[in-house]
Amino acid sequence: MSDDLRDASQRKLNFLQTLKAVLWALFGVRKGAGYDQDVARLNPVHVIIAGLLAAAIFVTVLIFIVRWAAGGAA
Repeated sequence: MSDDLRDASQRKLNFLQTLKAVLWALFGVRKGAGYDQDVARLNPVHVIIAGLLAAAIFVTVLIFIVRWAAGGAA
C-alpha cells in the first residue's frame, strides 16, 4: 500500500489544476469524462489541501455574509 500512495502522490496535475478540479466538484458541474481524467491524474495530497482551503474560504465568506446581513437589519 505504501507504493500505491507514493505513486499517487507523484501524479501530474499541479496544485492550481487540483484546486480547479476541487472547485468544480464543489459546484457539482463537472462532466463525467473530465471527472474520470482528473481522478486518474490528481495528487491526493493536493486534493486534501485544496479541499481544506476551499472549505475555509467558503466558511469565511458565509460568516462575512451573515455579519453583513445582520448588521444591515439592525
